Amino acid sequence: MQAWRRVTVALGMALLSLTAMAQEWPTKPIRLVVTFPPGGSSDAAARIVAPRLAERLGQPVVVDNRPGAGGGVGLDLVAKSPADGYTIVLASAGGLTANPSLYKSLPYDPARDFAPITLFGTSPFVLLAHPSLPAASVADVLKMASGQPGRLSYASGGNGTAMHLSGELLKSMGRVHIVHIPYRGSGPALMAVIGGETQLAVADITTAAAQIKSGRVKVLGVMGKDRSPLAPDIPTLNETGLRGYDSAGWFGILAPAQTPPAVVQRLNTDITAVLRSAEVRERFATAGLEPLPSTSEEMATLMKSEAQKWSRVIKESGASVD
Repeated sequence: MQAWRRVTVALGMALLSLTAMAQEWPTKPIRLVVTFPPGGSSDAAARIVAPRLAERLGQPVVVDNRPGAGGGVGLDLVAKSPADGYTIVLASAGGLTANPSLYKSLPYDPARDFAPITLFGTSPFVLLAHPSLPAASVADVLKMASGQPGRLSYASGGNGTAMHLSGELLKSMGRVHIVHIPYRGSGPALMAVIGGETQLAVADITTAAAQIKSGRVKVLGVMGKDRSPLAPDIPTLNETGLRGYDSAGWFGILAPAQTPPAVVQRLNTDITAVLRSAEVRERFATAGLEPLPSTSEEMATLMKSEAQKWSRVIKESGASVD
């Protein structure tokens, strides 16, 4: 009994210590590392959230852009930072779930080196076609590609990007051969299909919106599981001929592994409260993003399932960035 009492007392003291830490934390500014350069949609979203999060925490939240290596530069920096909640990272699905299969070696392990805090936002992708292509849906594209393997090509924003992998998932699920042609970003990929260099392209919906409206490209479907609130009239690939297809660019916020659970919970509570506000939802829409607040456990589960999915797709396609 004495031993049980000692264990109970120790657990109680540990719980009190964690509670006290959550009440005292933070006592200095928080650095939010963004794994993309300034000016993009994720950077814009981070700068929308940072001042509102600062109000809730009572400390400044400083955005620090650390792009490179598909998000690996920023992720490695945070993985090696003190696990005290004062350095956190906004990273994409690619850096967290695809990079381990794309790169022969990584200086960080997404599953081992981070404590997920919350999902942050999602950026819908769309499958686009040149107006002259006689296809009105993904089913038509699959039929054409099946009949003439290698005839069709699609543009993406670069090797190893979420747009590239979305195209490879389409090929894998549709069991077709479509040639991938990488460009340097969504903009150039969009121009490639407009100019007829490729018949198809995968791009984010914000970049493509004006060209879709003008008729310079036609949209064959949204590539996420559900229709996007940003374009509710556009059906998904799942609805139009590729059952079970689901690919979207998403972002999440993480802390270094071993960050105290009470601090992770505090960050989750405050960040998700900001993401659920009507003002932030409206401002995210202008950046082409939808807020995606979640629990830490939900983010961890998604990371695990997405890593398994993209590992399989990357292995089948032979995609690599090394």
